[in-house]
Amino acid sequence: MKDNSRQLEFMEIDLSEEPETAAVPVPDRSTIVQSAHDTMQHRGGILSSEKRFVEEAKQWAEMEGDVSPWVPFMSYWPTYGVMNEAQRKWYLFWRKEVRQGRYPDTDLSYLFVHIYELINGIGWQNPQDGYDQLKQLWVNYRERLPQLNIYMQEWMVDYVLVHQMEMSLSEVMGLSGGYLPAEMLDRELQRILQDNVSDISLNMLQRYYDYDITLSKFYRDGGKEVMEQYIPRVMALVDSYLERTRQVGLLPECDPNDESMMERILFRKAVYDDSIYGRSVSFRYTPIGEQAEFVQMVTRIYRCTENKLRELLGFRGRLRGQTLEPELANLIERYLDKAYAIEQAETVEQPMIRIDTEKLASLQQESEYVRLALTIEDDHPSEVKDEEDNNANVTRNPFDVLEARNEITPTEGSMESEPSAVEIATGAEVESIRLQWDESAEADLDEEWLLFANELSPQQVQTIHVLLGASPDTELMRLAEQYGTMPTLLLDEINDVAMETIGDLLIDGDRIVPDYIDVFEHVKR
Repeated sequence: MKDNSRQLEFMEIDLSEEPETAAVPVPDRSTIVQSAHDTMQHRGGILSSEKRFVEEAKQWAEMEGDVSPWVPFMSYWPTYGVMNEAQRKWYLFWRKEVRQGRYPDTDLSYLFVHIYELINGIGWQNPQDGYDQLKQLWVNYRERLPQLNIYMQEWMVDYVLVHQMEMSLSEVMGLSGGYLPAEMLDRELQRILQDNVSDISLNMLQRYYDYDITLSKFYRDGGKEVMEQYIPRVMALVDSYLERTRQVGLLPECDPNDESMMERILFRKAVYDDSIYGRSVSFRYTPIGEQAEFVQMVTRIYRCTENKLRELLGFRGRLRGQTLEPELANLIERYLDKAYAIEQAETVEQPMIRIDTEKLASLQQESEYVRLALTIEDDHPSEVKDEEDNNANVTRNPFDVLEARNEITPTEGSMESEPSAVEIATGAEVESIRLQWDESAEADLDEEWLLFANELSPQQVQTIHVLLGASPDTELMRLAEQYGTMPTLLLDEINDVAMETIGDLLIDGDRIVPDYIDVFEHVKR
């Protein structure tokens, strides 16, 4: 039998030396993607889909469609190119309606096409106009098309950053139900704490508390609305007080080295041509939410405020845990006592008065009849009158006759009023009333006291003059009557101004707090 098998022979290969044709390295994936993207844009004059959309949007910008029937339109990447003729007609008609302030029902894809136009700079003359159009689209379609919120809460932030708009992102946060990206929330909170603390909101602070406040029974059973009302005021009060007493407010002192740099990709998931405003935007911010001291402070302020409001509203139970220092807790509680009392007084339901016009007219006729019937025509001579008067028929008002018979002169039987500590000014005189100090004393006053004086109304200035007078109780009542109000309300209004300027209550009970009485020793009367 023939053996056809062959013997295997092996060759030795020396791998110690590198061959002349070395392997080509695999390029980085990002390089391939960018190269392909550049090729799509520049090779042979072919435009990218985003650039093509922008070019078409410029051509369509001023077009207006006639009344057309609605045609369904759903596309993952909605542009003009994927619309059929009927869809284009509806879109132009719908967009004209929107620009005129009418917002008919439509599909989300139509809405996205118009939004893409606006974020690419098409359809507006200035950034504020574009922002307003985006906002109105969001506001008017958010309930009908809830998916819109997911995109708009990010795109609106991008729009504000791109155009460097000097405006608050709190509005965007309110529209998105309290959401802002963490770094943007830190940035917005820092701006508010620097500019105007009273603009702060419960939603904004929610991320900075060290526990979930929404789990509280008080919060769920009506406390949310009350906290939304009072937390901004309390935060402004504490910030002002800390600035005055410790020269540093709620905003923690931050080292510039603690700042972080953030690069934010613009208009994700939108048809956006990044050659217009760039692919991303960079900004610096301070990560306030990572500072334990600040988190503890705002949490304790919230806890103190909630406990006091629980007490005022008659809600059983109190929050436990770390408490606020007594000085600040006392400040908050005193303020809430006053503020809540004022709110309650203002919300007391007044009885409704209805006037029956027919009955009123009847009473007026009867009153006129009685008045004529009481008119006395004296036809008889009087023993106390001289002969000339006896021959005359004298018509007098019955009250004049009664006064004559009782021999009472206008000045008899009445008490002379004592001189008033404050003369009530009227008309143009009211505008000239200001709280002023002697020049020597005014030079030594802190700026907050000058601000306090400028914020006072003429009635409040007169109230302070009364409190500095010899008989404040009597004069305060008289002043309140002249202005048709109550002494308590006059005093509470002054305390409100004091809270916003000097950061503390000026009046306790019905007297100026002893700690501040020396400030008013040189007030011009």
